[in-house]
Amino acid sequence: MKIEAIAPSPFAQINTPAAVIDVTQMAANIDRMQARMNALGVRFRPHVKTSKCVDVVRLQTRAGASGITVSTLKEAEQFFAAGIVDILYAVGIAPHKLAQAAALIAAGCRLRILVDNLAAAQAVAAYANTHDIAFDVLIEIDTDGHRSGVKPEAPELIDIARALTADSRVTLAGVMTHAGASYALHDAVALQQFAEQERALCVRAATRLREAGFACLDVSVGSTPTALSAQTLDGVTEVRAGVYVFFDLVMANVGVCSLGDIAMSVLTTVIGHQREKGWVIVDAGWMAMSRDRGTQMQQLDYGYGQVCDAAGQPIAGCLMASANQEHGIVEWRDANAAQSVEARFPVGMQLRILPNHACATAAQFPAYEALGGDGIVTTWPRFYGW
Repeated sequence: MKIEAIAPSPFAQINTPAAVIDVTQMAANIDRMQARMNALGVRFRPHVKTSKCVDVVRLQTRAGASGITVSTLKEAEQFFAAGIVDILYAVGIAPHKLAQAAALIAAGCRLRILVDNLAAAQAVAAYANTHDIAFDVLIEIDTDGHRSGVKPEAPELIDIARALTADSRVTLAGVMTHAGASYALHDAVALQQFAEQERALCVRAATRLREAGFACLDVSVGSTPTALSAQTLDGVTEVRAGVYVFFDLVMANVGVCSLGDIAMSVLTTVIGHQREKGWVIVDAGWMAMSRDRGTQMQQLDYGYGQVCDAAGQPIAGCLMASANQEHGIVEWRDANAAQSVEARFPVGMQLRILPNHACATAAQFPAYEALGGDGIVTTWPRFYGW
């Protein structure tokens, strides 16, 4: 009788914990988002804070993305050094960072910056005047009360525009918004309505600026849930989204992906058991998974992550229920399922954990182990810093 050889695990030589990307699934996520943006007739500018990885961004660009969005000027510097020129820094500019932004612009980067208040606008105009540097600026609009931005009907919106353009070197490029409160939803109709709210209010802000005599060419909106739920994007010129590239458990609970769409996981190794408690102890704690418990306030709490086998298949009812710095505790939702944990999960066995928040978990690692469709694992470095 012929005995079939068992293929070795592609992760057998990888030290754990490690951040793993399923490249095939990630490519499907990229294609899905790009196809939707193409169908809606808008430019897509991915938010690369999720991956902070040149290899990932090159795949997004190859699929049709135009420019990138960053959350730190360090990201802007590193991606610009890698040859990406069109960059939006989508965090309100702090006055002391204007020199860092100006250096990028002087080097040839088409960097756009963001303000949402009069003081920041005045600082940008003053710096442009003093240092003879041109800035392209967007005004952040608050369309959901989630975080920052100026309300679309606020008188301050026009005041900010006037303050920015008080110096001819500053161009008011447009408006942008991020409907982050969409993360709290989990109903398709509610998500569609929220996406329309995001669109309509940001377009309204642009209309007010134009009526006041400002060009306001660009209207930029986006979050992963609203980008995937919008039915129309009339008046919008570009969409931004980030976590879609990997997806995560929060997005699964929101309803814009399934567990099978999640392309990033943490590879971990079983290092022990607590037989009487039905626990499996692994070498990935909160230093690997992050402290983000984003599913805790959703309809299904995954603890620190959903447990999968080494092939990435979710093990039903099995989750990382708690974590210490370097120890993860794997449990079952149903205590009766926790039988023979030592036999089922022997010491040395590798598992993969799907994260609550891909951005936060990815940030714990200096690199990804990228698993290609050919079964070959390649190390992709990622960026750090501000």
